[in-house]
Amino acid sequence: MTANSRCSAAESPGLETQRREIESLLRECELRAGESWYVVDRRWFDQWKEFVETGDQNSTSFPGQIDNAELFEDLDSYHLKDRLVEDEDFVLVPAEAWHKLLSWYGMVDDQPPLERKVVDLPSTLKVEVYPIEIFLCLHSNMENAVTTKFSRTDSIHSIQRTMCQAFSVPPGSECRLWMKSSDMCQTVIMETRNADGTWPSSRPQIMRNSVEEQDSYRGQPGVCGLTNLGNTCFMNSALQCLSNTPPLTEYFLQNSYVDELNFTNPLGMKGEIAEAYADVIKQMWSGRHYSVVPRVFKTKVGHFASQFLGYQQHDSQELLSFLLDGLHEDLNRVKNKEYIELRDADGRQDQEVAEEAWRNHLRRNDSVIVDTFHGLFKSTLVCPECHKVSVTFDPFCYLSVPLPVSKERVMEVFFVSLDPYAKPVQHRVVVPKAGKVSDLCSALSEMTSVPPTQMVVADVFNHRFYKIYNMGESLSAILDRDDIFVYELSVLEEQPEEQVLLALYLRERSHYRDYGSGGGSYGTSLFGHPLLLNVPRSSCSQEALYNLFLQRLARYVRLPDPSEELEEEEEDDEEELYKTQTNGISDDDEQEEVEPAGPSQTDYSCGDATPNRKSDGDTTEPQAEENHIQPLPDHGDPGENSNGSQSQTEPCCSGDANSADDMDPGEQSSGPAGADRSSKPPAEQPHEPTEEENEEDKQEEACSPSPPANEHPAKRRACHVRRKRLFSIQAVNSNGTTERGMGEGGSAVSFSSQPYVAIDWEPDMKKRFYNENEAEKYVKHASMEVPQQHMTVQLQQCIELFTTVETLEEENPWYCPVCKKHQLATKKLDLWSLPEVLIIHLKRFSYTKFTREKLDSIVEFPLRDLDFSGFLLRKTLSSEEPPSRYDLIAVSNHYGGLRDGHYTTYAKNKDNGQWYYFDDSKVTYATEDQIVTNAAYVLFYQRQDKIRKPTLPAPNTGPTSSSQTSSDTASCKDDEDAAELGAASSITMETE
Repeated sequence: MTANSRCSAAESPGLETQRREIESLLRECELRAGESWYVVDRRWFDQWKEFVETGDQNSTSFPGQIDNAELFEDLDSYHLKDRLVEDEDFVLVPAEAWHKLLSWYGMVDDQPPLERKVVDLPSTLKVEVYPIEIFLCLHSNMENAVTTKFSRTDSIHSIQRTMCQAFSVPPGSECRLWMKSSDMCQTVIMETRNADGTWPSSRPQIMRNSVEEQDSYRGQPGVCGLTNLGNTCFMNSALQCLSNTPPLTEYFLQNSYVDELNFTNPLGMKGEIAEAYADVIKQMWSGRHYSVVPRVFKTKVGHFASQFLGYQQHDSQELLSFLLDGLHEDLNRVKNKEYIELRDADGRQDQEVAEEAWRNHLRRNDSVIVDTFHGLFKSTLVCPECHKVSVTFDPFCYLSVPLPVSKERVMEVFFVSLDPYAKPVQHRVVVPKAGKVSDLCSALSEMTSVPPTQMVVADVFNHRFYKIYNMGESLSAILDRDDIFVYELSVLEEQPEEQVLLALYLRERSHYRDYGSGGGSYGTSLFGHPLLLNVPRSSCSQEALYNLFLQRLARYVRLPDPSEELEEEEEDDEEELYKTQTNGISDDDEQEEVEPAGPSQTDYSCGDATPNRKSDGDTTEPQAEENHIQPLPDHGDPGENSNGSQSQTEPCCSGDANSADDMDPGEQSSGPAGADRSSKPPAEQPHEPTEEENEEDKQEEACSPSPPANEHPAKRRACHVRRKRLFSIQAVNSNGTTERGMGEGGSAVSFSSQPYVAIDWEPDMKKRFYNENEAEKYVKHASMEVPQQHMTVQLQQCIELFTTVETLEEENPWYCPVCKKHQLATKKLDLWSLPEVLIIHLKRFSYTKFTREKLDSIVEFPLRDLDFSGFLLRKTLSSEEPPSRYDLIAVSNHYGGLRDGHYTTYAKNKDNGQWYYFDDSKVTYATEDQIVTNAAYVLFYQRQDKIRKPTLPAPNTGPTSSSQTSSDTASCKDDEDAAELGAASSITMETE
């Protein structure tokens, strides 16, 4: 400690002022993205707090200058130690507090202030204690790297400015940055454009990115996998298809592209996509690699097409469309595109108009992509108002053909019968795809003979009702993966207007109270399958619902037998703890306090239980807390007999005092439709004799519906010695959590909205009387045994649909030059000329205003001799015209659904004629009978007159091959997907 530092502190504000100012700043300052906070050593800060709390400027606890030495690994680099912990090793103070402390106490010489930025992370704001450490270097001198720290809030431009200063890059130089990541560090590489307009990194002989560089490996050229960089299977699939397109691959392998790179095309990508693609193709066809890492290519694609940035799943056809267009513009032989005004046919001959359109197309577009993939179709538009006919001929690069859409849909649902002993039954029903929930019920009614009017449909998720559907709702709202339950409802003819649709949840109470909830209540968790029941409104009191629930759960809830005495006395201590704080129902003390004995309590019905009423001049005890079910009147439980066992019969809720019946447990096994004994006097109900006759008399007397008005509370309490319910009833919301306000007059539910209730089980009661295995059981209807038949269509049908007349959609009208307004014209496409390689995109993903789905139809496409002569508008071709027969050379497959999936490729090697299955980095032999599946998504066909005979013999794919290892299936274990693959037996070409 120096005298100067002590003097400096003496000149600062008083210690109480210091303490108040700093504490106020720490308390009131909020984190805001981009603002600065400072790291301060915890021990120094604690010393300062001790000092200011003494109030003595001469105290020995004077902290001295701010010293963060303990936070650094060494005092040369001032590099922070790893894994420092906030509030243990350091504290964070806002900038204003830091500057005050610095002005009062100063800082140890040469130590840098530890300024840190607040960063906006996805879920929170946080002070970035550890900035990103990045190595910076030039592309021309990667050995000379400098280390610099950057905040996550810093932009790319700030990194570029730092690098230009560090490496003395001349002002005005056109430069770009590359990020290279590894487990140990991140490196940013800067390169500047060459004088000839190219970039150093784009030259294929410079940037090598293959997995294997061993000169010893010599494999079949083209039989090379592509490493999945993280959800990049869509890109790998498209690349494999193009790689196995012979004319395009030979163009790149022969370096024909070098002389045709177009660096000035404003619609192109300055040759970078073409060069990156060439690099990948050359590596794949070198025969030296098992697998290639297309990282540079992926980066280029993301740079020029932001939709492909990052590592989200995308569509292989969309990537293919972008890539073909990018390669075309990068390799366009037309350097300066002239403006060409398009002309309508105006009655001219199709041949003349088509030739003119193709000439005009070549005047602006001339590349290897046009040579290989471009064809011409005729577009005819007819105005619905003036009947103006507009004919144009337009080039195409691929055909997107629709699939015939089935008007029906197969759904799997679980039917829950009214019979409590019947297990849920899983059904498979066929419904209209554009149908409503009522159609689902009608289809299910044919299988179950239950009228649709007695059904309600619900989506069950996580033990609760995610949604309860109305009959008029569209079936498109129900996804195939949803768990749909259809419940049979009871119908009471006499009072249909008084019925309530009641949703029932099952909950288990935890052993310990959830004091964190603020009410000291016991926590609960949902379990099992919920139920939907139709009950009379007058039957919604606790006692009536208790018996009804017992009946509906009879299959997997065991009732106590006569020897099992569930004595309330055993639980008295616990009852006292939770009866007024939890979901439990108090059956004794609270009843005594709340209910005055007297004639006013003797007459009751299921819906009119009134636990609190005022008599003349009397004041009642406070009601139970509002977030609990109201206590029940204590004049005997209609659902229990004198020996404590529960009744299983349907409660009668007509308001009669004998609304529920007492049964001998031996009669409860007869099923839910037990004999109705409600008219039988209670004294005549059968019961097991107890050991002491007097006790029996007391219990019978206490449990009678109308106990004497002058009966002593002690007698009534004795009635509860053997009565303990298996579960308690609690009104809840749709999520299954307890609500405040449980209805009026002892009602267990509120009628302001869809009523939900839960039955709460104590863990020991659930373990003894709830059969979890039985509750989870269900049976399969015969309809589930019938295998689902995939719809099968012919590729020719899809092409016919492509050429069918259609009406334009409202979102895409046509401007009629005669009517001078947009019209929903009819449109027809016809094929005029076809390219050497024809790409056919099967439109499996269907998007409408109301639905989104993937069509899993099997499209049967020929591997050879696909004849387009019947689809070409020119029925007679001259001898100079090319033939119209095609053979298949590649297929891009998509497995999975709309939200996830996996792409693979079948392709035929141009050199040996063998089919292979490409699954990212894995490559296996394939046979022709494997190729046609419902996963086929994009088809590549080559015209027969351009197909060359293989230059190499087909490989030996039999089991005796010594150079390969056998495998039953092509493996798919990528991190991104878990998709069903349709590969048959194959020979593994790669090991990892």
